[in-house]
Amino acid sequence: MDVKIEESWKSKLSPEFNKPYFSELTSFVKKAYTTSTVYPPPANIFKAFDLCPFEQAEVVILGQDPYHGPRQANGLCFSVSEGVALPPSLLNIYKELSADLHIPLQELTKTGDLSRWAQQGVLLLNATLTVKAHAAGSHQGKGWEEFTDAAIAALSSQREHLVFMLWGNYAKRKGEHIDRSRHLVLESAHPSPLSAYNGFFGSKPFSKANSYLISHSKKPIDWR
Repeated sequence: MDVKIEESWKSKLSPEFNKPYFSELTSFVKKAYTTSTVYPPPANIFKAFDLCPFEQAEVVILGQDPYHGPRQANGLCFSVSEGVALPPSLLNIYKELSADLHIPLQELTKTGDLSRWAQQGVLLLNATLTVKAHAAGSHQGKGWEEFTDAAIAALSSQREHLVFMLWGNYAKRKGEHIDRSRHLVLESAHPSPLSAYNGFFGSKPFSKANSYLISHSKKPIDWR
């Protein structure tokens, strides 16, 4: 099966494309886009991979579903396109980033587009890459989780000294098999308003990530 995804990821994930689950997933997704409103736009389904090739990934942030409101989902977890109002979780991410690295909050909140992170090596990966409009979790259990598990496994086993940010119980479960002898895993509560005060605020993931990268002779991420 010819999947339109960045070439290095296409090479790493090619075994998945020939498995029965992926054929079933493809059929489901194609039908969903023709019979209902689905996000993100089809061209952005694999945007997280397209902007962050396999060998360039240095930090992985795991999300759950794409945003399910109009114009929000753009293929990068927690990110929204230019001109779209900041969702509450992203605003909380910016609040923690501002406190952690002493960046003025008003500088960060000018845009919710996190493409600039992705282009520096931050893989902004949702576990499920599509969702029906206004129906959170509607495309879970269809095969996306197996596909994104394969991506995480490839990074864990074939790269060294990456930083994985696991925010919330869902991300923590998805990251259970990351080789922690090879990588830094940062776990905290989810940045949503329901849980951010239970351990996300004050967790300082951005400074910890950069300190780890620098300690392994890697370039830190400019999180602005």
